[in-house]
Amino acid sequence: MPHRHRHTRAVGAAVAATAALLVAGLSGSASAGTAPAGSAPTAAETLRTDAAPPALLTALQRDLGLDRQQAERRLANEAEAGAIAGRLRAALGGDFAGAWLGGAESGTLTVATTDADDVATIEAAGAVATVVRRSLADLDAAKSRLDRAAAGRDTTDAPVRYVDVRTNTVTVQAVRPAAARALLDAAGVDAGLARVEKSSEKPRPLYDLRGGEAYYINNSGRCSIGFPVTKGTQQGYATAGHCGRTGASTSGANRVAQGTFQGSVFPGRDMAWVATNSNWTATPYVSGAGGQNVQVTGSTQAPVGASVCRSGSTTGWHCGTIQQHNTSVTYPEGTISGVTRTTVCAEPGDSGGSYISGSQAQGVTSGGSGDCRSGGTTFFQPINPLLQNYGLTLKTTGDDGGPEEPPPGGTWAAGTVYQPGATVTYGGATYRCLQGHQAQQGWEPPNVPALWQRV
Repeated sequence: MPHRHRHTRAVGAAVAATAALLVAGLSGSASAGTAPAGSAPTAAETLRTDAAPPALLTALQRDLGLDRQQAERRLANEAEAGAIAGRLRAALGGDFAGAWLGGAESGTLTVATTDADDVATIEAAGAVATVVRRSLADLDAAKSRLDRAAAGRDTTDAPVRYVDVRTNTVTVQAVRPAAARALLDAAGVDAGLARVEKSSEKPRPLYDLRGGEAYYINNSGRCSIGFPVTKGTQQGYATAGHCGRTGASTSGANRVAQGTFQGSVFPGRDMAWVATNSNWTATPYVSGAGGQNVQVTGSTQAPVGASVCRSGSTTGWHCGTIQQHNTSVTYPEGTISGVTRTTVCAEPGDSGGSYISGSQAQGVTSGGSGDCRSGGTTFFQPINPLLQNYGLTLKTTGDDGGPEEPPPGGTWAAGTVYQPGATVTYGGATYRCLQGHQAQQGWEPPNVPALWQRV
């Protein structure tokens, strides 16, 4: 059909630039993440995968069975793959059905589409193509129906729901499969679109923990600082909502008065932030193994299959992979949605702490099941929605904590959280967002092709 031909040509043009990224990133070469002098920065350079601290690389080696070079290549490949997937998502439009990484070094990017005519374009970008029945938009819509149906029901026997792009289904994990089937019926979700997975997991919030540094709530319960943030000139930190309610006071690990919860959401979401007094200063670091500083340089969301590491006061540094985004999970206290499911282990005392992929902040520990002896599953509240909800700015290298003015004649603004597909203007041109992130000075659209595509 003529429309299909126009679509195919447009898709091919939109992803033409990705092949160069693929050579530097997913090839697994020693030069991954480097670009010729004078060229646009690679995704690995933009996301500063070279800034990954030794403690994080060591944890990746231990938990994912890698050597040092493999861990470094994996981080670079994941950055490049995210950029390629973002371009293909924009180009395929309604055909797009998800993307995920595979291989010890994340050297394989698979992109799913509902239209076989897109296969050549996906393969030309260096990714593996798979043709499936349902688009990501269709699966997300079905999951939204499940979440609405769950709102008025007891779903503790079917506690976890997510879109699984690998199987092209909406998956419900259930202690009792009958509970999952009843929820699917109540939501009007066709059985052929869903997958019921029997599981003994009963996730719960991981109270009494610290991610980087411990803090105490009302001089009793203990949780963890997620990521230091600013709001104008006010300094503070992001953490889990189940750790404290709005107005609760906090003290630091040294028991010195620290701050007050300014906002808290739980259940529904699991997000909160604390404003600190003048005795405390926000830094662009997470406390790593052995007290080493782990540098945070941004908040670009890592793709499914990417490595992610967690810092917690009970179990220290542990790593795993991202399984699904936009997951819903039912705890005894209620259901939360929009969290990310991972294979990272955690135990009570790790809640509220930091999840980081390379040098990119991912989220704060919410809850999970299992432990770090036998393994487990954890969920984190993504950092970008938390920043957006409270109007916060992630503290990063070179960040002075003050608000940035938008460029003359453009709508792009540092401090704004952008989702894939969002459009902005900058310097007289229009750009489309490829990967979710909080904008910062130095990440102006023309400077970071891994995050923005000119349209």
